[in-house]
Amino acid sequence: MFNGSKTRTWLVALCVLVMLTACAGSNTRPIADGTARAVMGSQELPAPDTTVDGRYVGKSDYRVGALDLLEISVFGIEEFSRTVRVNSSGQVTLPLIGAIEAGGKTVQELETDISERLKDGYLQNPQVTVFVAEFTSQRITVEGAVNQPGIYPITGDTSLLQAIALAKGLDRVANRSGIIVFRTIGGQRMAAVFDLRQIRAGDAPDPQVYGDDIIVVDESGARSAWREIIQSPDS
Repeated sequence: MFNGSKTRTWLVALCVLVMLTACAGSNTRPIADGTARAVMGSQELPAPDTTVDGRYVGKSDYRVGALDLLEISVFGIEEFSRTVRVNSSGQVTLPLIGAIEAGGKTVQELETDISERLKDGYLQNPQVTVFVAEFTSQRITVEGAVNQPGIYPITGDTSLLQAIALAKGLDRVANRSGIIVFRTIGGQRMAAVFDLRQIRAGDAPDPQVYGDDIIVVDESGARSAWREIIQSPDS
């Protein structure tokens, strides 16, 4: 049996959790977070600072990993331009220069290395561009009410539903209308709420997720509050 004080405490907690759940599930109200600027739940978050159309453009210290897919081009020399996948040893093979180490290097470092190799007896001032078309070593974080929270690698285009599947799906206390995605856009930490029920029903788009995204699955307020009550050693 609960004493009067404990009962009142849990009733207040229950009311607060229900209110937060309602806010998180709304498609018309922004979420509030101390470290993120919220956007409306009905809006899809833009791509993060590090990408343009999903491709890495060298605005952070991302390092190329094994099995990443690279698009490499040299200005004015179409014969050199090609799409190559980094092998398991971290190398790619290119015309004229053969095998070159790509793994562990930033995009800028790899561009410089290729340029230097081409200068060595082939081209006078090569302008090399490298795009990472698929990030096999990119990571997303999935936490909250999922069966297996953790940090997961993603390859190429990955949707929110696929990200939830990587974490073995939602657990029994998950709030399906309270899926929050955090992302850095324009130098600011941004967040948006998505409703998994609408996405699964085809009533809302399944948004793309990117490396460094943090996906938080909210708990249903009533269910999680009652679970805490049941598990409390003082109850």
